[in-house]
Amino acid sequence: MGNIFEKFNLKGRVAIVTGGAGLLGSEFCRTLAEAGAAVVVADLAAGSAGSVAKSLPRAFPFPLNVSDPAACTALVERTLKEFGRLDILVNSAALDPKFDAEALANGITHGRFEDYPLDQWNAALNVNLTGLFLVTQACVKPMLEQGGHGSIINICSTYGLVAPDQRIYQKPDQPPQYKPVYYSVTKAGVLGFTRYLAAYYAGTEIRVNSLSPGGVYNNQDDSFVKNYSYRAIIGRMAHKDEMNGALLFLASDASSYVTGGNLVVDGGWTAW
Repeated sequence: MGNIFEKFNLKGRVAIVTGGAGLLGSEFCRTLAEAGAAVVVADLAAGSAGSVAKSLPRAFPFPLNVSDPAACTALVERTLKEFGRLDILVNSAALDPKFDAEALANGITHGRFEDYPLDQWNAALNVNLTGLFLVTQACVKPMLEQGGHGSIINICSTYGLVAPDQRIYQKPDQPPQYKPVYYSVTKAGVLGFTRYLAAYYAGTEIRVNSLSPGGVYNNQDDSFVKNYSYRAIIGRMAHKDEMNGALLFLASDASSYVTGGNLVVDGGWTAW
């Protein structure tokens, strides 16, 4: 049985985190490292990935385009060369249209469905779904070779469960803007992918689960924060470290009887 705290210990295990330099991805990397795992910080932003890796005791960065099959294979080969095994995969890389100050300054797309650009739709599917497929396909092979043991965690979203409340993105006296269609569609696809793989690997100890965060505060303007917080039962947006406990639970033996699940951490957003 063991002590419950021992079940959260990841000493001797190796994790890959895609999108590892992102707001949540970097938190996931730190959490896994603090629990004892060696961590591969995989991200398209090579410099940022390097900075995250330098802050961790046993880690290296890997510049990764998740939609490139050769890069996904190279990621796994490098991981096995450095650490000799692979136990945990966190699929956190995704295109996600933000509404924080930086995104607004760069001129976010208004997201209107009626004329949403096909190239942006295709790009999102290529990263959010095809990229998820390619990375997981490459990473699951060593897990099988290790005797069929591992934990795969796919980062979903509340918008994979419910539709965006487009009202929270509107601002008085400004043109309308919307969370675009691809985000909900691809995140719903993440849930389908998770359940498919969990069932596919029945009879093994490869567990596949999703983690669905709610909105995380990242310097959004006061109007957006107020509108979002009104919808959350807890009455505020999440802090960036508030997904870490759920992530560690799914990565560790504390969740050894959990597969095909979706852990929602949204301050009650989807409970209304």
